[in-house]
Amino acid sequence: MDEMLWTAADLLKFSGNYWSVCALHAGVKLDLFTPLAEGQHTAAHLAGLLKVDARGLAMLLNALAAMNLLEKRGDVYGATPFAAEFLARTSPAYLGYIVMHHHHLMESWVHLDEAVSSGGPIRIRDSHGDDETARESFEMGMFNLAMQIAPQIVAGIDLSGRRRLLDLGGGPGTYAIHFCLHNPELAAVVYDLPSTRRFAEQTIARFGLSARISFEAGDFDSDGIRGSFDVAWLSHILHSSGPDGCAAVLKKAVAALEPGGTIMVQEFILDDSMDGPLFPALFSLNMLLGTPGGQAYSQAQLFEMLAAAGVGDLRRLPLELPSGAGVIAGSVPGSGVPA
Repeated sequence: MDEMLWTAADLLKFSGNYWSVCALHAGVKLDLFTPLAEGQHTAAHLAGLLKVDARGLAMLLNALAAMNLLEKRGDVYGATPFAAEFLARTSPAYLGYIVMHHHHLMESWVHLDEAVSSGGPIRIRDSHGDDETARESFEMGMFNLAMQIAPQIVAGIDLSGRRRLLDLGGGPGTYAIHFCLHNPELAAVVYDLPSTRRFAEQTIARFGLSARISFEAGDFDSDGIRGSFDVAWLSHILHSSGPDGCAAVLKKAVAALEPGGTIMVQEFILDDSMDGPLFPALFSLNMLLGTPGGQAYSQAQLFEMLAAAGVGDLRRLPLELPSGAGVIAGSVPGSGVPA
């Protein structure tokens, strides 16, 4: 991996970067970018709209202006074009959900030393549980992330001849949507927890695909998978489990495939030495904080788990994806459509 050369100044700046992160999170949580994308306001006027303290808001607005997320002229503030596109709720490119998901994770990251000492999770806020705000941030945050890369991924994968796709743990169904948009003869099932149904069905309907993509509620850790498919897509679900849990999930996914079916796994993939790239290495710590046995896996580990589940013809697809993400594909034995 590339060597990072540190200086004392770099270290001190890096250690305090969370100030900027918290300012961004506060701006998104208060939803101040939306009115500032629609028009310019003084701090006092915006404070009245948001029902917050004018002095505290002025300090936050000045910090966000210093971060080049707001423009300030005299005592009037407005959103930059970038902030208007990605941080205003009224924009179709809004990324505030994933920003708020990161915000909900911060509480546990403060206690990383405790998780390392105990070897177990300490996360207090459960983004998969009953907190509706955290749940929305997680589900729609995953939509935010997937929307950034799904078009690139599906364009690089040939699913000609495939008719039925399983999007296992598919959340709001972003990948099922893009696979179906790119492959007109494909239908899909999004399989995820019952609490995900509302987000998935609304998102699928937004793209006009309710007739081709259905949602099935279930827990793939404890329940079986109904139906038969000729392609299975598992995006960022294995990292939530230890090796035994991964083996169980892969066994169920393979069993749901017809002979000759294709299975594809997307993960943040570590080098086989496990010390890079940086994002998967840090993401592994995020799994330590929030799961009993989850982690990021290396390509060699993923190949081994898939082979043990009966998958052959394993290869990593030639896709250049952000944050160390990668897609591994393989096929199950049989005479179906070639992978």
